[in-house]
Amino acid sequence: MYISLTDKTGDMEKEFISTGALVSLIITALVVAGCTGPAQQAGPGVVITPSPSPAATGTSGDVGSVAEANNRFAFDLYPALAGLPDNASKNIFCSPFSISTALAITGEGANGKTVDEIFSVLHLPKDSATRRTGFAGLNAAINNASADYTLRTANALWAEKTYAFLPSYTGTARQYYSAEATNLDFIRAPEESRSTINRWVEEKTEEKIRDLLPQGSITPLTRLVITNAIYFKGTWARQFDVNLTRDADFTTSSGHVVKARMMQDTGDDTYYWYAETGDLQYIELPYLRDTGKSLSMVVLLPRGNDLRPAEATLSESNLSAIKGSARYRQVELYFPKFRVESEYLLSQTLSAMGMPTAFIPGSADLSGMDGTRDLYISNVFHKAFIDVNEEGTEAAAATAVVVKLQMAPVGDNPPVFRADHPFIFLIRDNESGAILFLGRVSDPAAG
Repeated sequence: MYISLTDKTGDMEKEFISTGALVSLIITALVVAGCTGPAQQAGPGVVITPSPSPAATGTSGDVGSVAEANNRFAFDLYPALAGLPDNASKNIFCSPFSISTALAITGEGANGKTVDEIFSVLHLPKDSATRRTGFAGLNAAINNASADYTLRTANALWAEKTYAFLPSYTGTARQYYSAEATNLDFIRAPEESRSTINRWVEEKTEEKIRDLLPQGSITPLTRLVITNAIYFKGTWARQFDVNLTRDADFTTSSGHVVKARMMQDTGDDTYYWYAETGDLQYIELPYLRDTGKSLSMVVLLPRGNDLRPAEATLSESNLSAIKGSARYRQVELYFPKFRVESEYLLSQTLSAMGMPTAFIPGSADLSGMDGTRDLYISNVFHKAFIDVNEEGTEAAAATAVVVKLQMAPVGDNPPVFRADHPFIFLIRDNESGAILFLGRVSDPAAG
């Protein structure tokens, strides 16, 4: 992984001011490689998808089920990534939604133990109708245009042109996930095919994610690549004054002190949804919204350099509890600018989380894709990017097990939220509750 950093909603008591913009984005890809040659019944051209029909519209209950499943997967994924030796004390950033979507499309083509493991790790409903209409509704909601910010997601299938895929599989991917299928020549032109997919990724992410698929990741044995991209560009509802940004000390998780560009919002009208416990502070930083859905960055800031109190609150019940205790009140806010780029190979992580069978040739059952047992997942690639500055940013989070933590008393003076040590952040769709992005900042000066 490489990372580089640089320089409730509800009835608001104050009116927010907005100008400017910020970019953030993410993408993931899932590669499925054939362990044998093309199936004997394969025929050319069978995977081209016709013009898409309107995707099924999910009910609010279906959307809620998928959003809740996505969040549970996010809460499992964070400790899995944080526990990897290569990630110790490093910044982390990913899109659980992007990974979950790509794997869900894969799971639609799996059977037996393979599909059970995939949907169990993703916590997705086993009922096909609920799962599919839930994703269709959530994707439609995310892509609902707003004049205040840009938020969109896209899916695609990239298939070997001589290999026969079942119309039932490509039809499901198109109807419920809006995943168009494109034929490529993986056998005779693997590098050209890789370039085609990477160009699609760049286009969908405003060129922020490049070379998602590294050289050599596509081979003549590749039969299918499944991609998802999600892109967000938004403006803070309350922008930071660039003239007030100063160099400030930031104590890393290892105890070293580095310099960070610290933004601040400390006027008399600085009101945010805020909560605190004896172990941490919670704040919601909303993005500009005059119309459409609302999004917020939620930040969990431990009292000290140890991130464990914040990490321990990464569950639906804990976040709901601390969110429910939050008050809309004056806060003195200090928050660092940061920029994170991350890259993960997720096959081993996902296997350890409970879905190893899909990665084992001869054991994987992706027969729902082609009617054979010849396919398996060779790897899962994920890249992410976020840029947080005075104009905007993204993230979301929540904190504290209320049953175990007493709320600290609130005095007359406004609390100070000074993020000058490691913290966790989330970017959340407040309408569905889905966590779109998740990360931690351990060292704003890390290269």
